[in-house]
Amino acid sequence: MAPVHYTVPGLDEKAATATIEILQQRLHALNDLALTLKHVHWNVVGPNFIAVHTMLDPQVDGVREMVDDVAERIATLGGSPNGTPGKLVAERSWDDYSVGRADALAHLGALDLVYTGVIGDHRAAIETTEELDPVTQDMLIAQSGELEQYQWFVRAHLENSDGDLSSAGARTEVQAAREAGA
Repeated sequence: MAPVHYTVPGLDEKAATATIEILQQRLHALNDLALTLKHVHWNVVGPNFIAVHTMLDPQVDGVREMVDDVAERIATLGGSPNGTPGKLVAERSWDDYSVGRADALAHLGALDLVYTGVIGDHRAAIETTEELDPVTQDMLIAQSGELEQYQWFVRAHLENSDGDLSSAGARTEVQAAREAGA
């Protein structure tokens, strides 16, 4: 990562650099999530097609706004956000979404795991930025609330009347898709 030559008033360059590194990973995760949501939107089939298809577009739009906010925060802190596909693939710690054309419940089961990963990493970033930059932390907190609501929308399709998720305990997207669709 290139050194910062300036940052916001009241934040030293060391804290800015650490915050930028955290935000760059969040940028990668959110860009990947937006693309994954669109992939699901295009590849969902079956009886619940229209419900899931139309539910996902507002989520895509919301996540894309988060991407923009994170990138602009990186720039505000004196960094240079990198949203290129090559950089995302080179720096991510997860694999591509693994479900292609599938029924709505299968995709939602897999998507629940995707949201769990993104939200968990956002929460970890919230903890880390507490001491570094409360403005960035506040942005991540707000985004986490939205992401949690999106996951709730997904989980509502997977939940039975007892509150159990059909894909509970799945460790992979393929396993979650299989269990949710069963």
